[in-house]
Amino acid sequence: MDKVSIIIPFYNCAYIDQSIRSALNQTYKNVEVIVVNDGSTIHQEKVLPFLQQITYITKENGGTASALNSGIKVATGDYFSWLSSDDIYEPDKIEKQINFMKTHCLSASYASYILINEKSVPVSGPIGMEYPDRLLFYRKLKNGCPINGCTVMLKMAVFNEVGLFDESLQFTQDYDLWLRVLQKHYFKYLASPIVRYRVHQNMGTKKNAVAIKKEIQLVKKKHRKAMKELIVKEAKRYKR
Repeated sequence: MDKVSIIIPFYNCAYIDQSIRSALNQTYKNVEVIVVNDGSTIHQEKVLPFLQQITYITKENGGTASALNSGIKVATGDYFSWLSSDDIYEPDKIEKQINFMKTHCLSASYASYILINEKSVPVSGPIGMEYPDRLLFYRKLKNGCPINGCTVMLKMAVFNEVGLFDESLQFTQDYDLWLRVLQKHYFKYLASPIVRYRVHQNMGTKKNAVAIKKEIQLVKKKHRKAMKELIVKEAKRYKR
């Protein structure tokens, strides 16, 4: 049975215990849970009850990409799965997704999710979209990121091909990595809401909306040539 490494970056998040619990309570049992404390100054006590069940890394604050990379470097799994410290996995997240990837011989996949509020109450139906063909998906990724990072599962070997998360990117390290992965592997969509994505006042996407928008433009510019070539190649394939 292949092992899945679930990596949870943690920085001053009040929901970290819920996140860890959801990772440990997976129906698929061959998982390792790696929590990376990225210089937290509060809520660290919420990790203490789980220390015997997780790999716990503490480091100076360096951002999400740095924390994820620290986890990846010590991971012993065959697959990578990212869980934000304010989000929750459905109990069968790993089981559903690894079976999906094996069935379709995939190196990369993503899935749908639902929104929850500060009290963990669902406030939406499933969110996510399967694109009818690769060309439309490539065009969508060229212009923005429709992929929720915590729904992604990658084979660990992918990092040997494309590198780790770019630590110079404070907010869009996921978008940048997915574009690099896309040059080597296709992301197939699992139409099942396997993650609960929390919407709350302190979430980074709200607090840093302006900076995120600027950084997205930098990532798009960085990958513009490669994505254009990928789109042209795929368009030619459709014309055959």
